[in-house]
Amino acid sequence: MSAPPAAAREARRARVAIAANPNTGKTTVFNRLTGAHQKVGNYAGVTVEIHEGRLALPRSGAVELLDVPGAYSLSARSREEELAIQAVAGLAPFESPDLVVVVADATQLSRNLYFVLQVLELGLPCVVALNMTDMLVERGLVVDARALEAELGVRVVETAASTGRGMDELRAAIAAELEQAPARDLRRPAVVESAELREDLRLVRAALPAHWSRGSAERERALALWALLSLEEQDELVDIPPALRECVAERRRRAAEAGRSIDTEIIQARYAWIDGRLPRFLREAQHRPRSRTERIDALLLNPLAGFAIFLLLMGIVFQSLFTWASPLMGLIEGVFDSLADWLRAALPAGLGREFLTEGLIAGVGSVLVFLPQILLLFLFIGLMEDTGYMARAAFLMDRVMRAIGLSGRAFVPMISGYACAVPAILATRTMERQRDRTLTMLVIPLMTCSARLPVYALMIGALFPPSEVFGFVPVQGLLMVGMYLFSTLMALAAAAVLSRTLFKARTPPLILELPPYRMPHWPSVLRMMWQRSRAFLSQAGGVILVCTIVLWALLHFPRDAQRTADFETRRAALVARGEAHAELDAEEAAENMRTSWGGQVGHAIEPTIAPLGFDWKIGIGLVGAFAAREVFVTTMGVVYGAGGDVDEASSTLRGKIKAESRADGRPVYTPLVGLSLMIFFALACQCMSTLAAVKRETQGWKWPVFLFAYMGVLAWLASFAVYQGGRALGFD
Repeated sequence: MSAPPAAAREARRARVAIAANPNTGKTTVFNRLTGAHQKVGNYAGVTVEIHEGRLALPRSGAVELLDVPGAYSLSARSREEELAIQAVAGLAPFESPDLVVVVADATQLSRNLYFVLQVLELGLPCVVALNMTDMLVERGLVVDARALEAELGVRVVETAASTGRGMDELRAAIAAELEQAPARDLRRPAVVESAELREDLRLVRAALPAHWSRGSAERERALALWALLSLEEQDELVDIPPALRECVAERRRRAAEAGRSIDTEIIQARYAWIDGRLPRFLREAQHRPRSRTERIDALLLNPLAGFAIFLLLMGIVFQSLFTWASPLMGLIEGVFDSLADWLRAALPAGLGREFLTEGLIAGVGSVLVFLPQILLLFLFIGLMEDTGYMARAAFLMDRVMRAIGLSGRAFVPMISGYACAVPAILATRTMERQRDRTLTMLVIPLMTCSARLPVYALMIGALFPPSEVFGFVPVQGLLMVGMYLFSTLMALAAAAVLSRTLFKARTPPLILELPPYRMPHWPSVLRMMWQRSRAFLSQAGGVILVCTIVLWALLHFPRDAQRTADFETRRAALVARGEAHAELDAEEAAENMRTSWGGQVGHAIEPTIAPLGFDWKIGIGLVGAFAAREVFVTTMGVVYGAGGDVDEASSTLRGKIKAESRADGRPVYTPLVGLSLMIFFALACQCMSTLAAVKRETQGWKWPVFLFAYMGVLAWLASFAVYQGGRALGFD
């Protein structure tokens, strides 16, 4: 492949792409080479994080490194594999790299060489980092790196990225290849293909867009191979010219009529080259004891013991998000509450003080309060991925999750939704296909998160007496467990329906590499935690902050100047007599909220929510709960004059809820209304933070709007069925 002109190469830094199969230690190699000099690249239309870094070389100066998403092949059947071919081949929005470093797992050499061959077919300068060589002895393998180098025709460097061994040699190989590649003739492995396949390639090459080939026959042939293998799957590939799709479809149709399988021919040709040469550079011990990985897998992949251990580990993850993060979350809330109290004491009363304390500071606090859960979740995910356990977890759960149209990788994000949907949505990044990611994001908010518990506790405590069923089962506890079970079943049902309608697609078999167990590389885990948290704060955090301020304005404006003056007069009279004015403050807050824009919205939506058993005051609570579901409790406290500092255990608020009556004297709140309200909260997406997280992960508003709409409709229908069905049966 022709090199860039010398002037062009001098005008910019050399660009090196690091590519590999998943679980080969690629990211650890990238981190070792770049250290702290890395960032998340911003590429238009790219929804998967692409990391960039800078590598200083002794003679060549600094070069740019691109961490290509892990992919099992360059046959783009997922978003990661599509990005891999774009980045390695230099298709828009990426520039063509000057060098590709392919990280290959030395303990899984045969499968990894398939990916190496695909990169070499593009005609790019290449260096192979033969990683995990420190595990060869345990696996009973011996690899001759020099013999492999002779067969591939490129430099091969033995590395152990987890310990840093071989990194200096890899840097030297990168520098040498960048200096010599433009001048030397690159020899590529010759893969033998049938005459029929060569004819297919000739016709597909003719249909390639002119700007894809750039005058390189090797590149044209490699992209034609990619198109023949990849364009059968059309659900996730983008920007493919129609003429190319039509040509590939025609060649595949003709091959099928002739009894040929193009996929099999291409794959077998590459593996024939690998299998024919493997004995030249790979030897296996005839008698070797079971490795540590095999001994551990005998337990962790056992259908009974392995599943029990997996559930135990998931319980620990859930407990950490649900309980262990609480002290840190409470500390963050306390810091912002103290800051707001200090400003209230330091600043004169007025609109500016209210905006700072109840709008801006509350908004920033509502963003930062998620950090403990996000950090803890990604700590566990990083540890499970780095140790090799994540692949085993996906394997164990795949059969269960496949029944609802998802892969086993969806289980960890879904169960994390019990604590909070925001970190759970971020955790979908561990899934390979964008289709699976989006589908999982759309059902995670149905899991009962911790923010719903205050609403459940308020309704159950106020409307359901502490009686027992069967003489020993408490009704209140049974209702709480029932809400968890209900939400889980609804999430599974929604996933099953969406996977068979809106996300209908052939579910590919789960192809997993079960990497050897190893100690986690802590710098990589901690860096990943920081990068994911920073991305959330910078992108989703901005949306949450704006929404919080907008909601504050909705619940505080417009103000009635005459009413404000009247309350000030009454307050001054109380102060003059030395009496407390807390009740008067609560009364004023309730009046302000009832006449606010939010109150007007509550009145406006009353005809819509009345069939669910709700009145306009509950409507105001639903508006306030959009900031966070638990805000429903404090909003109702203000509406009923119990104060904005009440919680779900407040006897005052519970008493006012029980005593609330309609114009005809009937109680507003009955057990049936309470159940209807809990059902609504279980299913409705009353959480701007969740929508912001989905917007951040999908890079647009399409799916957040769909999520809000479908969950809202589902919540209304379910609550309607519960309330109206209960009334028909005489339970009102």
